[in-house]
Amino acid sequence: MSVSHITTHILDTGTGRPAAGVKAVLEAQSSSGWREVTAALTDSDGRIKNLGPEAVDTGVYRIRFETGPYFAAAGTETFFPSVEVTFEIKDPAQHYHVPLLISPFAYSTYRGS
Repeated sequence: MSVSHITTHILDTGTGRPAAGVKAVLEAQSSSGWREVTAALTDSDGRIKNLGPEAVDTGVYRIRFETGPYFAAAGTETFFPSVEVTFEIKDPAQHYHVPLLISPFAYSTYRGS
């Protein structure tokens, strides 16, 4: 399996474990708004290696992480039913890794490698 230019990884910092089964939706911004590119679920290691096509154009993208169902399945209340991370691709030849650290009442992200 090839790895797409956009990947992600989610770690549940409250449990110290990968967040498996979280739906992530990749969207691209256009002049008429946002359009869905693809959607996938995190694997048992909290990763999505095939989020998006093998090649992407320059532009503004976002990943919407559906964190509410993940916490609900664990019987955990959360303040954030979803998390949206918006980022810009300036060099489509590069790999873009967008990690997310979540807990029921906080989240953090950064440009990964």
